[in-house]
Amino acid sequence: MTTMGTMQDWPLQVWRLIDHAAINHGAREVVTLTVEGGVHRSNWATVRGRALKVGQALTRLGIAPGDRVATLAWNTHRHVECWYGISGVGAVAHTINPRLFADQIVYIANHAADRVLFCDLSFLALVESLAPRLETIEHYVLMTDRAHMPESSLNLLCFEELVDASDGDFTWVSVDENAPAGLCYTSGTTGNPKGVLYSHRSNVLHAMAAAMTDTYGMSQRTTVLPVAPMFHANAWAIPYVAACVGAKLVLNGPNFDAPTLHRLIVEEGVTLSLAVPTVWLGVLQHLEKTGETLGNLERVAIGGSAVPRSMIEAFEGQHGVSVGHLWGMTEMSPLGTVGILCSNAAALPPENQVDMKCKQGRAMFGVELKTVGEDGVELPRDGSSFGRLLVRGPWIVGQYFRGDGGAVLDADGWFDTGDVATIDRFGYMQIVDRSKDVIKSGGEWISSIDLENAAVGAPGVAEAAVIGVAHPKWDERPLLLVRAKPGETVTKAGVLDYLAPRIAKWWTPDEVLVVDELPHTATGKLLKTELRARYKDYKLPTA
Repeated sequence: MTTMGTMQDWPLQVWRLIDHAAINHGAREVVTLTVEGGVHRSNWATVRGRALKVGQALTRLGIAPGDRVATLAWNTHRHVECWYGISGVGAVAHTINPRLFADQIVYIANHAADRVLFCDLSFLALVESLAPRLETIEHYVLMTDRAHMPESSLNLLCFEELVDASDGDFTWVSVDENAPAGLCYTSGTTGNPKGVLYSHRSNVLHAMAAAMTDTYGMSQRTTVLPVAPMFHANAWAIPYVAACVGAKLVLNGPNFDAPTLHRLIVEEGVTLSLAVPTVWLGVLQHLEKTGETLGNLERVAIGGSAVPRSMIEAFEGQHGVSVGHLWGMTEMSPLGTVGILCSNAAALPPENQVDMKCKQGRAMFGVELKTVGEDGVELPRDGSSFGRLLVRGPWIVGQYFRGDGGAVLDADGWFDTGDVATIDRFGYMQIVDRSKDVIKSGGEWISSIDLENAAVGAPGVAEAAVIGVAHPKWDERPLLLVRAKPGETVTKAGVLDYLAPRIAKWWTPDEVLVVDELPHTATGKLLKTELRARYKDYKLPTA
């Protein structure tokens, strides 16, 4: 006879986060740069009260547990209210990335069978153009007030009127903790985008782990600015984590320009901010140009793509801001590893500490990871053996929505990330490349990521991309494409001279091209597929 534990069965449901924030940290601010213009100030108690009204309104519209409700919106207080209101009625909050191609947005909304779409003013024209192709959406809600409601070809509902028509006398719908709460689609897979269906349990566990000292290190005293949008893997879970600990939440709305972000950081006393490297590149260039400081900012968390060494050195050496390198995937909710220094790494000389921070970091509790060779055998944690990176854990995908892609786990429950990586003796994982991006030269592998990160430190270089180009002798050789900073001049000789002492000689790019722009995905990553297509017939000077 099996004896069970005698503790209370307290389901992990997303709405418990906002309830906790409202009850215990109700006066802590939620600040937004609004789509309409200006600053909106709220707090956790008010956000929770309005989220209840959103849930009440959705119930009136016929939304039931399990239904998908979509958003096309920036990071704002209204978006957070929708998020909690949707999952609070047992429905699924489906954040759609507005930067995707129109056909992808249509495919995603139809595949998800979204019934209601909340959208910001910024995206109304887009929604109007797509509406005839959206097969399941019954109601369109514009996230604004009556004064800003425009003429439209759609029968729009006004968000503020929906909220005002509810009295908030509403009880969250209690669903099983394994019921779905959120849906994000990833374009990082082959074929059509695939949906990742997060559960209440996975979201709450992920938020609790993300708040820990060696992850985000957040508390009620934190003032956090997630520049990473909510349609990028849930803004890296920050709206959940901030509610979990009662942090002040600062939201930039549609504003991503460096001067506005800098002003927001300083004026709101931001202590932690999270964004992709391209955003921080703009902020650092702004600081270099103006000579301004970052106010109370203590830490930045950087993910989405590898963080260049020069960026870490600039933040920490010039501005006294600690850098935490993040790695994860939409399929991982998204956090997997964090580049915080462990005791062993902190005992290394300063130069070697930066080496460690350049790696993607150590697994947080709740994430298991390993690397395997082509034979599927686990590789040693020696920092040099690299192979396919596999992960598993309670907030990692078990299958894609509707079973797309078939079985995605191996017999032991491991998910193949598609990355090639190493793990060292301290547990630090480093991405060598995406399996499809690694350059195979003469039987050896060259990491395009490492080359890019080295090249972006060269004088005058704003951004760098490396792809493999066919070579008659070596199979592939690296082609380096660089974009110059405004007003700067970059030459092939200058870049190669800079790289010479920083990379293995045989990694030296066979050609360096200075280009006006580099293509990016909807999530801000370099679009290597387009670059490979663009230069597939390019003849290297060494060929």
